[in-house]
Amino acid sequence: MSLKAVLFDFNGVIINDEPIHKALIEEILLGENLRPNAQEHNDVCLGRSDRACLETILSRRGRVVTKEYLDKLLAKKADMYRKRLENEETFPIYVGIENFIQELWSAGLILGLVTGARRHDVEYILERLKIREAFVAIVTSDDIQNSKPDPECYLTAVEQLNQHYPDLNLTPERCLAIEDTPSGIEAAKQAQMQVVGVANTYPLHMLQRQANWTVDYLQELELERVKQAFSDVKMSN
Repeated sequence: MSLKAVLFDFNGVIINDEPIHKALIEEILLGENLRPNAQEHNDVCLGRSDRACLETILSRRGRVVTKEYLDKLLAKKADMYRKRLENEETFPIYVGIENFIQELWSAGLILGLVTGARRHDVEYILERLKIREAFVAIVTSDDIQNSKPDPECYLTAVEQLNQHYPDLNLTPERCLAIEDTPSGIEAAKQAQMQVVGVANTYPLHMLQRQANWTVDYLQELELERVKQAFSDVKMSN
């Protein structure tokens, strides 16, 4: 079995904007007369969509969360996030990510993006970073019903890649996911994918218990070793 596709998470893997999201969620909660809790944020927001994050927090605080109420808060947060981005001269992209993407491209691997972020924001950032063309498939919160750790997002990405390349016959087992959170790793694992955990958001030792490979920085990943591991699966079967 050979490695065919690499699927990236976005926030916390390509762009270092988790602190921005945390600050905006806190602002939303304060606007709703609710006290932010850092541990709660880490427990229910990291690696999950804004919708799943806010819905969980509000429900925990005893709020009746209607779709209209949640949509209003999400629209407010999206507007705040976009204004924040537009005021940034350069985005906080992780060092070395462009070279890493180029390395994967040069190795003939197909790239996709699987994220709980909004498509509007993802496309805007990728275009400004000039790496949009690197990704054949992009799955965002607009494309799915269930947030990570549900595997729906990763399975949807496989479907998109097979639609783009009808002769590829891609299966999840031939995909490598790159994640920075336990919920993201769990989503990829449930989709039957092998996973690289990059210690951008959580300590390395926490990710080591869940991912197939763990690195402090993506450029540390030994691609040939990973490809060999995929080949060895075929030999053992």
